[in-house]
Amino acid sequence: MPQATAVEIDAQELEELISRKWDEDIVPHLVEYIRIPCKSPHFDADWAANGHIDEAVDLAERWSRDQPIPGLKIEVVRLEGRTPVLLFELAGDAPGTILMYGHLDKQPEMIGWRDGYGPWIPVLHEGKLYGRGGADDGYAIFASLLALQALKEQGIAHARIVGLIETCEESGSYDLPSYLDALKSRVGDVDLVIGLDSGCGNYEQLWVTTSLRGLAAGTLTVEVLNEGVHSGDASGIVPSSFRIARLLLDRLEEASTGHIIPNEFYCDIPAERSEQAILAGRTLGDPMLTRFPFAGKTEPMTTNHGQAVLNRTWRPFLSVVGADGLPPIKDAGNVLRPKTALKLSLRLPPLVDGQRATEDLKRILEADPPENAKVSFEPDQSATGWHAPPTAPWLKEVADAASKQFYGKPAMMMGEGGTIPFMAMLGDSFPDAQFLITGVLGPKSNAHGPNEFLHIAYAKKLTACVAQVIAGHAARE
Repeated sequence: MPQATAVEIDAQELEELISRKWDEDIVPHLVEYIRIPCKSPHFDADWAANGHIDEAVDLAERWSRDQPIPGLKIEVVRLEGRTPVLLFELAGDAPGTILMYGHLDKQPEMIGWRDGYGPWIPVLHEGKLYGRGGADDGYAIFASLLALQALKEQGIAHARIVGLIETCEESGSYDLPSYLDALKSRVGDVDLVIGLDSGCGNYEQLWVTTSLRGLAAGTLTVEVLNEGVHSGDASGIVPSSFRIARLLLDRLEEASTGHIIPNEFYCDIPAERSEQAILAGRTLGDPMLTRFPFAGKTEPMTTNHGQAVLNRTWRPFLSVVGADGLPPIKDAGNVLRPKTALKLSLRLPPLVDGQRATEDLKRILEADPPENAKVSFEPDQSATGWHAPPTAPWLKEVADAASKQFYGKPAMMMGEGGTIPFMAMLGDSFPDAQFLITGVLGPKSNAHGPNEFLHIAYAKKLTACVAQVIAGHAARE
C-alpha cells in the first residue's frame, strides 16, 4: 500500500497566495455568481430558455480561461437535451489521474431570509458571503483551480488533473451518467477523486466525508371524498383523510421517538464508522446539537454526541417536507376535506439500495388502506447513498498533515446526512479510486435554506489543504 512522503511546500507562501487570490479575485466573482438565479432543472423546467445556467457556466468559463496556469485546457461540453458541464484538463508530471468535481446549479429561493439578504443578493458580513449557491457549490471551480495555480507557482509536481463541473447536481445529477459515459476516454482511469460539495463539522479543521445517506421520496395521497363537505354533517361518518394519513405514517415511524419501524430501511453500521462517529461526536460536543435554530424550548432527540452523529449519517429518519389539501388557516372553514397529500422524504443509511427502498415504501403505504380509503404513493426521487472505500494510509496521513498545517488541528472523518447522488455514480465509475470528499458547509451555513453563507476564512484554508493533498498524491511512495 503506498505511503505518504514529505512534500516540500512553502506553506506560508501558499497561504498568502491563496488568501490574496480569494480576496481580490474569487470573492468578487462569487458575488457576481450569487446574483444569477441558476436554479437546477428540477426547480426551473425552462432552464434552457431562461439561460441562467448558461450564464453561470459562462462566468466560470471566462474566469477559468483567465487563470495563469500553463497548459490548462477549458471546454464547455453540451450533450443534446442535457445541462452543460465545464471540463478542465491539466497534464501532470507525476503518475495517475485526479478527478476534481463541483457544480454550478442551485437550490430554489426558500423563504425566511433576513431583511436586506436574499438568495440572489450577495452580502458580505463578518467574513461570510451570504447568498444562494456560493457554498453549495459555486466556490468549487474557483478553489480547485486556485489550488493548482498555487502548486504551479512553487513548481510542485502533481498528477494529471481532470475537472468536471456539472449543472444538474441539485436535481439528482441525472445528466451526469451521460457525461461520464461520453467523456470516459478523455477522463481515463482515475485513482483519486476530490469533491468539494460536502460539509464540515466545525470551521476549525479539515473534515473528510466517509459516507452519505440515500433517499426515498414521494407523495402520499389519501382521498376519502370527491369534494369537501360540511364537517358538522360528515364527521363521525366520513373518515378524516388526515387521520388515515397518520395511521399510514405509523407503519413507518414510531411517533414518540422518530424510530423507523421496517427493517428494510436499515443496514449494519461498519465498526470503523461507529468509532469515527464517537470520535467526531466527542470533538464537536454540544455545539453539534445547539447549532440548529430550535424554537422555544425544543430539545434534540438525543444528547449523546456519538449517537447523534450516527443518527444523521447511518440511520433512517422520516421528514414530511410538504403538504397539499390543507388550506391556509385564514381560509380554513368547517369543511371535512376530500383529501390530504404529504410529501415524504425518508433518509436511508448509505448501504441501503434507494430504488428497492422506494419500492418497499410504496408497498408498505398502499397495502390494506384503513377504512378502504383511496391511497396512493407516487415516488419522485430515489437515490442510493455512498460509502467510501477504506482510506489509503498515504491519503489519511496527507489529509491529517494538511489539516494540522493550515488549521492547527488533525483531520476528522465523518459521514454526512445528506444525499449526493453523484458520489455513488463516481464510486461506480471509478471503483479503484481513493476519495477526498470535503466542503465548507458547516454550522449554521444553512445550505438549501435561508441565509446560506460561505465561510471565507475556512474556504481559504480548505483550498490550501486541497493543494497539499494533490502534492501528497504525487509524492506517495
